[in-house]
Amino acid sequence: MEDIEDLLVAGGGGAIPGFRVPVAAAVGVNHKHIKKNRISGSISNATSCNSSKIPGTQTIYLKTFGCSHNQVRKNKFVEILPINVGCLGACTYCKTKHARGHLGSYTVDSLVGRVRTVIADGVRELWLSSEDTGAYGRDIGVSLPILLNSLVSELPPDGSTMLRIGMTNPPYILEHLKEIAEVLRHPCVYSFLHVPVQSGSDSILSAMNREYTVSEFRTVVDTLIELVPGMQIATDVICGFPGETDEDFEQTINLIKEYKFPQVHISQFYPRPGTPAARMKKVPSNIVKKRSRELTTIFESFTPYVIMEGKIEQIWITDVATDGIHLVGHTKGYIQVLVIGPGSMLGSSAMVKITSVGRWSVFGDVIEILTEQAHSRENLSNRNSKCSNDSDTCCSKDSETCACGLASSCGQKQEGTISVSMNDQKPRSQNLIGWLLRKRKNNSQKEMENEVVSKFEEKLRTSEWAFVDSALLGVMLTSLLTAIAICLYLGFSGFSSK
Repeated sequence: MEDIEDLLVAGGGGAIPGFRVPVAAAVGVNHKHIKKNRISGSISNATSCNSSKIPGTQTIYLKTFGCSHNQVRKNKFVEILPINVGCLGACTYCKTKHARGHLGSYTVDSLVGRVRTVIADGVRELWLSSEDTGAYGRDIGVSLPILLNSLVSELPPDGSTMLRIGMTNPPYILEHLKEIAEVLRHPCVYSFLHVPVQSGSDSILSAMNREYTVSEFRTVVDTLIELVPGMQIATDVICGFPGETDEDFEQTINLIKEYKFPQVHISQFYPRPGTPAARMKKVPSNIVKKRSRELTTIFESFTPYVIMEGKIEQIWITDVATDGIHLVGHTKGYIQVLVIGPGSMLGSSAMVKITSVGRWSVFGDVIEILTEQAHSRENLSNRNSKCSNDSDTCCSKDSETCACGLASSCGQKQEGTISVSMNDQKPRSQNLIGWLLRKRKNNSQKEMENEVVSKFEEKLRTSEWAFVDSALLGVMLTSLLTAIAICLYLGFSGFSSK
């Protein structure tokens, strides 16, 4: 999305096509401070109505919490792309609607244009973000599947850039489940979705005004797991909502145990001033804390990644771990994989072998780099400038690789890279099988070499010890003969003296 300054062009009046003008109160001056200045008669031009909307004309303080929607880009390989602001819900515990207002969606064309721009800048992950991704477009006559298909068509066919769909509440994706599942199966879209449940009790969901039932939440989860291979779902739970009984909380525990979600964001109910829930009868704080600890213990007992050990996975590497040693990548299911490698691997896709698993992430060894930063940028440039036919089957003379990621139109591919087509994963599979066969052959050769070396070393050690043994035996015999000679000499000397 463009900067706020760009939204306030021509004197702060109009927004660029496709984007909403921010709420006037979102960025402004401290009104108490203005009042004091008026009393003293020292109001400056900087506090005028127009200039107060433009960042840089006064000092402001911003602090963000939680959702990635609140965060401008910190990582040059990851773009956070808001697709709408506000929401259609009216949850009794939430103040989002107070802060963001009613749903306001950005147009499909404006979002497609932004995606084209950031991909050209070298972005490797696109995070779609909003208060409720599933509600996108209901105010402008389009839907989330329409947007997703438009964005996916802009992703490079070499698989270098991935799309991650943001948080969505159950009510607004129920009617689009099959279409969304189809998008999640796409090779350039992470098979991951954040779907908050908040409670496993229908009575509590009703008190929260969540506008869905536990059964409908199950429908969302079951359908996506069935239709999308390797689907990973994260969810949210609020412990101790007003009126929550032990039976209600037990239903929540049973739901989490049943699905064993790999990610569960657990929070304790907090009464936000001005919300309906703040006026409801609260659950005692000690019980709220106890329930939160109990659910956390249950969640941390899950081992969702143990089956990955020994498997070979494709990952997209976009960040450096907090330890400063590992690079951070994610699988198609957005499972975090930590690998060791040079910083030049950032922005690349690679095949890794999972060597060990932890509770929150897995560790792997890189076995092959599939797409590199320079290679991907060159492909994109060539695609934009040279690919003119329908199939985009053209080649780069410099690298002798297909500029649009299709290997069938080129001669030999560059060694050490794999072009991943959106519609055909066969080249990658063949390359991987070939790698495994070469690996097996190399291992066999290494085993033979090791065996020969071992025999040679054993023979050498045997000959060395044979020499040492012979030398020791000679010394012992010489010493024995010397001792015998001395004894005989002394014996004869004593006999002759008598």
